[in-house]
Amino acid sequence: MKANNLIPYMNNIDTFKRYGKVSKVVGLMLESQGPDCKIGDVCIIHAGGKRKDKKILAEVVGFKEQSIILMPYSDIQEVAPGSLVEATSSSLQIKVGPELIGRVVDSLGEPMDDFTLPVGMKTTPIDRNPPSPLKRPPISEKLEVGVRTIDSLLTVGKGQRLGIFAGSGVGKSTLLGMIARNTKADINVIALIGERGREVREFIERDLGPEGLKKSVVIAATSDMPALMRIKGAFTATAIAEYFRDKGHDVMFMMDSVTRVAMGQREVGLAIGEPPATKGYTPSVFSILPRLLERTGTNEKGSITAFYTVLVDGDDMNEPIADAVRGILDGHIVLDRELANKGQYPAINVLKSVSRLMNHLSSKEHRYAAEKFRDLLSTYMNSEDLINIGAYKRGASKEIDAAIQAYPNLISFLKQETDDAVSLSGSINALIRLIETGEIN
Repeated sequence: MKANNLIPYMNNIDTFKRYGKVSKVVGLMLESQGPDCKIGDVCIIHAGGKRKDKKILAEVVGFKEQSIILMPYSDIQEVAPGSLVEATSSSLQIKVGPELIGRVVDSLGEPMDDFTLPVGMKTTPIDRNPPSPLKRPPISEKLEVGVRTIDSLLTVGKGQRLGIFAGSGVGKSTLLGMIARNTKADINVIALIGERGREVREFIERDLGPEGLKKSVVIAATSDMPALMRIKGAFTATAIAEYFRDKGHDVMFMMDSVTRVAMGQREVGLAIGEPPATKGYTPSVFSILPRLLERTGTNEKGSITAFYTVLVDGDDMNEPIADAVRGILDGHIVLDRELANKGQYPAINVLKSVSRLMNHLSSKEHRYAAEKFRDLLSTYMNSEDLINIGAYKRGASKEIDAAIQAYPNLISFLKQETDDAVSLSGSINALIRLIETGEIN
């Protein structure tokens, strides 16, 4: 390239470093006078104290009169009045590549073990726009997840997005581990957002296992981390999944849980002065959810099939976050505490769950068997109290008699051991055989 042709590029190079000074700290927020920056930019705070070289990353989240409002990615114990704030003039970016497979990274994309990322990996911003609606190929192919109830009664397509709704301790993490180990997707990207520190290693070793980790990337942002790190963990995980999708892979994306992302955004929103709205959630929570959830799905190169867990308070499936997420996704799976208490695992309530794409993906024979299964189960559940107290007499209703006879096999079909892998075709054939013959095997 000739020297004259380099002039336009040289004119665009910023040769100055811009600094400001910390002027105020209130709770989670820092205020600084300068530097020049915009919303979403990352700044470096040069902290004082014993470690003069300590650098703290913070993000610009708002402005107040002439001050810049920053939220840090880590603790701010050594920040002092007048600490220098250096502008980077860019948003948060992470390194992506096949080297991440089998690794556990934090919200900034840095390994949490002794592994060092190799030089030369591609960098990408964590906040990107969803694919254009007109460039999303229609979902037309089933994806095997290895859980009999989901594969047969809530069939999932490549690129579909579903929510797993449940209270605490009903088996969300166990179900995600089953899916990660048994799915036929090329790569798993698993985001553990707001989890207890103890649960991260337990999930990796017990629920995911060595075989599952071999084809997975795990992003962990534990509950002790600042709210911004929990939010960025979700965006970082989505960006990693998008990288593999753009390489032509079918990605299985799992986030546990989107509720804790919403709680993190609520903390940030309240700290910068947003008014609380529904149940204390700020308006920014309900704007960030579709921006995050719409990024998964299909594009012209590959697919991201996504499972988002939603932690519902008091098992209330209509609380604000659950209601908002259910309206965005392509289906929902409800885990029922009563079923878990009865020893049914996975505790999926198929009568309250739905896959919005199942009818487009399944054969007529498969759809009929699934509808008949639901009909038998629903008939029994509606009459369960009468049956249990002996008020129902056999012969009063053919439908109830058929449901009573089929019920033990229906429940046996829904149960599955965590280490029991079942193929998609095997699940569907077992469902059809159960409806036609009344037998499971």
